[in-house]
Amino acid sequence: MTGSRRRVTQQDIARMTGVSQATVSLVLNGRDDGSVRIAPETRERVLHAIRTTGYVADPVARRLAARHNRIIGVFTYEPVFPTGTGDFYHSFLVGIEESAERLGCDLLLLTSAPVTDGRRRIFHDDNRLRLADGCVLLGRSLDRDELGRLVAEGHPFVSVGRRDDAGGPVPYVGVDYSTATATVVRRALDAGHTALAYFGQGAGPESHADRLAGYRAALDAAGLPARHEPTTDRSPADLLDTLLSAGVTAAVVEEYADGVAIAALARERGLAVPGDLSILALGDPTRPATSDIEVTGFRIPRREMGWQAVEVLTALLAGVPGTVTQRLLPCQPVDGATLAPPGPRP
Repeated sequence: MTGSRRRVTQQDIARMTGVSQATVSLVLNGRDDGSVRIAPETRERVLHAIRTTGYVADPVARRLAARHNRIIGVFTYEPVFPTGTGDFYHSFLVGIEESAERLGCDLLLLTSAPVTDGRRRIFHDDNRLRLADGCVLLGRSLDRDELGRLVAEGHPFVSVGRRDDAGGPVPYVGVDYSTATATVVRRALDAGHTALAYFGQGAGPESHADRLAGYRAALDAAGLPARHEPTTDRSPADLLDTLLSAGVTAAVVEEYADGVAIAALARERGLAVPGDLSILALGDPTRPATSDIEVTGFRIPRREMGWQAVEVLTALLAGVPGTVTQRLLPCQPVDGATLAPPGPRP
């Protein structure tokens, strides 16, 4: 998403004219608010600002104004503000906020959900889901039973991230991890690597499964074995020892932080990265990771995902025909400095 998409909003008009956004909305819709009359000079001031800025009311926003409260719920299965993951979720939230503001909608962060078995739950005795017109769901993995209930009961929602069907199609704005991963693997193949290994779960959340599928597809097409090493409860030393003993020259890591840790340990042992070992990361860090080199791989369009999730939700609420409710966005390649042709084994 670039700055060219920024447009004048009702909130901008309100700031320019010194009135509330509600007043701007009433002027745009050509009516007063019951007992509150809008003074002719105020109305003219708002109309003048609209004319001079070229403001155009979004047709979706107009439909929402007529049929809904324009309150969008945001439900997160994981905390989004702690130090460890705040940076990862921040861009999603920025995109959600910007898109909602453009449409003149308020956001309701649903934080009262109880934690059961270490996970928040949407449905509980005091859930406030109905306070919002619809909901954006955010989290690395979503509860399958709750997704099924949302679909079955017709709750308007959109997931940030691709989700498998849950008794019916799930609206989502996700990432084409499979294509992005296959592209990264082909870069390693083009550089001359034939001994690669995937380090990560490759299962659980759809995003992990899609990455592993892209990795396997690229290696299958090249006629090479697709080695997969799960990382749960394994130290960087164990992972590094495994890949060195297997003669792996390029490590494809599901989690950016694992790649940084392996690279740091390899260098401590006197290995050159990428001279002796190339490392490819499949996305942005979801936990703290600092490095003096940029890891080759791709970035996730998190801000655009948040933005488009609100677009899809509000289009569903407004009944816009032809709305694409399942979207996969491309990733941004990162050249980085951790990929080079394989050298002689140390």
